[in-house]
Amino acid sequence: MGLTIAQKIIKAHLLEGDMTPGSEIALRIDQTLTQDATGTMAYLEFEAMGIPRVRTELSVAYIDHNTLQSGFMNADDHRFIQSMAKKYGLKFSRPGNGICHQVHLERFGKPGKTLIGSDSHTPTGGGIGMLAMGAGGLDVAVAMGGGAYYITMPRMIKVNLTGKLAPFVTAKDVSLEILRILSVKGGVGYIIEWGGPGIARLSVPERATITNMGTELGATTSIFPSDEVTKAFLEKEGRGGDYVPLASDSDAEYDRVIDIDLSALEPMIACPHSPDAVVKVSDVAGTKVDQVCIGSCTNSSLFDMMKVAAILRDHVIDPSVSLSISPGSKQVLSMLAESGALNDILSSGARLLECACGPCIGMGFSPNSGGVSLRTFNRNFEGRSGTKDGKVYLVSPETAAAAALFGEITDPRKLGEETAARVLGVKLPDEFKIDDSAVIEPASPEEAGSVEILKGPNIKDCPVGDPLTDEIEAEIVLKVGDNITTDHIMPAGSKILPYRSNIPHLSQYCFEVVDPSFPERAKAAGTSIVVGGENYGQGSSREHAALVPLYLGVRAVVAKSFARIHAANLINAGIMPLTFVDAADYDILKQGEKVRITGTEEGLETGVFKLVCGDSEIKLKGEFTERQKKMIRAGGLLRSV
Repeated sequence: MGLTIAQKIIKAHLLEGDMTPGSEIALRIDQTLTQDATGTMAYLEFEAMGIPRVRTELSVAYIDHNTLQSGFMNADDHRFIQSMAKKYGLKFSRPGNGICHQVHLERFGKPGKTLIGSDSHTPTGGGIGMLAMGAGGLDVAVAMGGGAYYITMPRMIKVNLTGKLAPFVTAKDVSLEILRILSVKGGVGYIIEWGGPGIARLSVPERATITNMGTELGATTSIFPSDEVTKAFLEKEGRGGDYVPLASDSDAEYDRVIDIDLSALEPMIACPHSPDAVVKVSDVAGTKVDQVCIGSCTNSSLFDMMKVAAILRDHVIDPSVSLSISPGSKQVLSMLAESGALNDILSSGARLLECACGPCIGMGFSPNSGGVSLRTFNRNFEGRSGTKDGKVYLVSPETAAAAALFGEITDPRKLGEETAARVLGVKLPDEFKIDDSAVIEPASPEEAGSVEILKGPNIKDCPVGDPLTDEIEAEIVLKVGDNITTDHIMPAGSKILPYRSNIPHLSQYCFEVVDPSFPERAKAAGTSIVVGGENYGQGSSREHAALVPLYLGVRAVVAKSFARIHAANLINAGIMPLTFVDAADYDILKQGEKVRITGTEEGLETGVFKLVCGDSEIKLKGEFTERQKKMIRAGGLLRSV
């Protein structure tokens, strides 16, 4: 039997285990990336390991999330990360250089290599044939130290693309269509490989949009072949020597095959408040729009921005709409400016924001109260925009630009043939402008010993879990439903993100969106349990969604099912993720009840745990590898290491 693209990369990097789906495997990691919202904690963890220098082929520390410096906290974090990068051998991408995934795609990603990043949208690298995965900060810290990255061997989904995209139908619409088909949990446990004759017409930026959005499916990662399209992109970046061809074998087998005819697709839109609430744009056309945001790691490439400029040229946006533009990198911004396309954008009345994540994580440009915001981003979770009652829709750049011009949700095909011709005329340049001046190289190994690590007063120690006891007596301090995201557990936004390196302060906001009284009640309970529904912990890779509950006394989360990265982060923190043997038992448990999880040591060996609640005895599953058992017994990965 032949191998898929992902299986080939896994086989070449396999350190432990076998490639049987469902079994644990250990991978050698070639590259890592961090961003500043998760990076500070990752580097504190790396420092605690006592390893003198990173041992990967390449590690890059990006500053792209907390760039709004309204106090000393973010600036201090950036200074700390820069000093860590200098001392321990990482490249440092300065604020303003761009969004980590866009810059990494442009300047550092290599086909056939493994990459993990402390950001859930790291699979963007799959657009050039990388096995790129989001991970918790502690997993990234271990990989930087030369340790293996452990995952459950995924199953494989193949998506065959045929046909050709019609005018104003885009890669973003392909992403939304697969979300409509599979849902936000339909990719859990899978790697999604994109192929078929239709991919030949998709540029690397378009492929990266699709692999970026694969994160919203819950997939381990998504990947495209490395082909002539990949080669051309790398050559334009002056990195033709990084190209290697990579394709699946003709007799590779997949667990599921999905066919999508690109010619039949229409412009799509995800409605509030989930990326899989997908309908045709025409179904909601006419809805009044207050705000439009174009950018994020999903749709901020030069290709996307040039098409937006072509639509906005010689037009002015509707007076009732506020439009923001966030180029994905300094490269994109400078090339927009030199081509004149930036003037087309600004002349329309758009506001130019920094080359950073910005509005995507609620870091500025929040919509008005109750406002409708169309965004080219990847997530529209409730409250994520920074406005609790904001109504966020996810769309392509073309649909976003059309809405900005008309003041309402508009099928971009309404823009007409002349505009369509301008958009279709947008081509990637023969070469990209190369300027890596905002990437700072580390000190040499000989100079590293004299580098001082700079920590501000907002940087606190990482909490460490307690060793496991044979019985856990706890209160069910919170019960939640399905699809609870890490944004629900540990929100982002300009008010909260500056405290990502200060867990005690950050704890005040835990589950704020769900129940503002949670932190106080959890502290009062001392030891507690959280009960959840399906797909608990979907979304961002932020390990703070595990570290903060740990700090507040949570020792176990009992749910119907878990998202991959969050389950790993819970184990890393020393919190047991347990699932119901019978999902109906979820209804028995009530918030505020006192319960006991008994015989935890036996449960680790058998995979079956008992939760006693009044007169009821509920069976729970907890199937852990020997490595994970060791971590749970010790109180988490950091204590185990």
